[in-house]
Amino acid sequence: MELIIRKAGNRGKFYPVTAAEIEKMIGRWNKIIVQYDLEYKHIVPEAIISPHAGYIYSGFTANVAHRIMPRKKPERILVVGPSHHVYIDGMSMGDFDGYETPFGILEADKEGMAILQEKFPFVFAERAHFLEHSTETQFPFIKYYNPGVKIIELIYGNVSYDDLSSVLDYYKQLPGSAIVISSDLSHFYPQEQANRLDNYCLEAVKTKDMFMLDRACEACGKTGIGAIIETALKFNWRSEVLDYRTSGDITGEYSSVVGYMSAAFYK
Repeated sequence: MELIIRKAGNRGKFYPVTAAEIEKMIGRWNKIIVQYDLEYKHIVPEAIISPHAGYIYSGFTANVAHRIMPRKKPERILVVGPSHHVYIDGMSMGDFDGYETPFGILEADKEGMAILQEKFPFVFAERAHFLEHSTETQFPFIKYYNPGVKIIELIYGNVSYDDLSSVLDYYKQLPGSAIVISSDLSHFYPQEQANRLDNYCLEAVKTKDMFMLDRACEACGKTGIGAIIETALKFNWRSEVLDYRTSGDITGEYSSVVGYMSAAFYK
C-alpha cells in the first residue's frame, strides 16, 4: 500500500528548498542565541508558541522556541495552526502518513490520531492542508531538532478556545506528548502601534490572562493562543515569552510591520 505523504507546498517560498540552507540559518541563529544568553536552560517545554512567517522574517524567533523542544524528548507533537486559505467549520486533522520536509519525512502519529478521533468530531478539509503555511513552517524545525518524533497536524477555523483547549487537554495525557501552537501577531501597522497591540498578546501569555488576550490582541492564531493558555491554567503550567520582534526589526522598514512572538509553557 502506497503511503500518502503531504507534499511541502511552501518549500522555496516561506523557507529554503534545501536542508543545507536551513541548517546554515539555524547555525547562525544559534550563535546569536548563545551570545545573548537566550537559551532558557530552566525550561523543559510542554508546549511552545512559534510564528509562521517566512524564515527571513520570523525564523529566529521560531528557532528560539523549537531549539528547547528536545529537552522534553517528545515522542509525538501536535502541531496546531489557523487556516489561511480555506474556511473550516471546526478543526481539520491531517489524514496523511507523513509530511515532506527538506530534512526528510516527518511520520504521522497514527496512534495518537486514532485516539483523538474517537473523542472529537474532526473534519478533513484536504485542500487546506496542502497549502497551509502556519503548520508547514513548523515541520522543518521539528524534523531538525526532533528527528524521530511523530506528528499530528491540526488546522482550525471556526472553533472556540474551549473546544480547541479540550483537544489539547486530552492529547497531553498521551505519553511523550508536546504541543506546537503556530501564530503571528498584529499585521500591517506602524511599528509603534504594532508594539502596543502585540503587548496585549505578550502580557496575556506571560500572565495566562484570557481577558488581556481578548482585550486587544490581534494575533492571527489567537484561538490557538487562547486554547493553550486555558490548558496551561488547567495543568498549572508556567509560561514565558522567549522572543518578540517585528518584521521592521529585520528589514528596517517600520511603516507597516508584522509582529512575531515565541513562548513556552512548562511545569
